[in-house]
Amino acid sequence: MSAPPRTTPPRTTVPPGVPGHVAIIMDGNGRWATRRGHPRWMGHVRGAHTVREVVAHCARLGVRDLTLYAFSSDNWKRPREEVGFLFDLFASHIERQLASLVANGIRFTVIGRRDRLPPTLVDAIAMAEARTAAGTQLHVRVAIDYSSRAAIARAFTEGGDGTETALLPAVDLLVRTGGERRLSDFLLWECAYAELAFLDVHFPDLATTDLDGVFSDFARRERRYGGVPAVTETTSV
Repeated sequence: MSAPPRTTPPRTTVPPGVPGHVAIIMDGNGRWATRRGHPRWMGHVRGAHTVREVVAHCARLGVRDLTLYAFSSDNWKRPREEVGFLFDLFASHIERQLASLVANGIRFTVIGRRDRLPPTLVDAIAMAEARTAAGTQLHVRVAIDYSSRAAIARAFTEGGDGTETALLPAVDLLVRTGGERRLSDFLLWECAYAELAFLDVHFPDLATTDLDGVFSDFARRERRYGGVPAVTETTSV
């Protein structure tokens, strides 16, 4: 069985030392709020502001693809009120940021199932995808109702109904906030050779300086993809 082709070819080169595809597991919004004595929804609101800062920073640095884990298929286990608030927040945030995305040449798409999402959110996603389709500065993907295992299974199965995303370009750097050390069913295929960075900071507190530190560490890593380290030849005298 051959591997399924990538659906999005590289559009531009990236600066040396900058990861072409960055994936972020945005963990810790609820705990950020709880530790401050706030309701969990306040953490999600603050996290939405952080998303805006992260997107702008990655665009400035020359990152080509940015994939954000917003809502996994397992997150349906959360309280109904919290899930409903999240979907309303997603829709309103997409609508508020749409003009800025278009102006800055940022393409926006959503990966994951859509058949279980509220119609208002589905409509907001469709509008944003259509309006930003020509963007070439940065491709931002947001994973909503997403399961990597389901995406892989569907990619190898004929006759899918299109509710799961196809496989994405290979991830160069995966960042997880919130102090946990796991992938949580996120881009498992695409992260086969990804460099991993786990940060103890909760996502609402993630600063651009934190990203700069992770990117600097990434630039120092030697990515061999199963090969051997590069050997510098010396001449004996």
